[in-house]
Amino acid sequence: MKKSSILILVLLLVLIVTVPLVLLPDAEFGGADGQAEGIIAEIDPDYEPWFQPLVEPASGEIESMLFASQAALGAGVIAYYLGYRKGCKKNA
Repeated sequence: MKKSSILILVLLLVLIVTVPLVLLPDAEFGGADGQAEGIIAEIDPDYEPWFQPLVEPASGEIESMLFASQAALGAGVIAYYLGYRKGCKKNA
């Protein structure tokens, strides 16, 4: 890739991240799990979950960090595999 393409992609990434935070400063950016929990509570207030988590993170920030780490690890494994396969084809 050209340096100009990479610069444009980085600037686009910065815009994608910052624009929602600037335009909606008081917005609550929640996940689908919290919304699903609320809807289930509306439909059946007596609902009991089937199981409890083995380890409960101390705060929402730690839970988000663990989720992001898991996503980054998965992306790294996929990128490694794709690079490995491309290297194998190139050497063959």
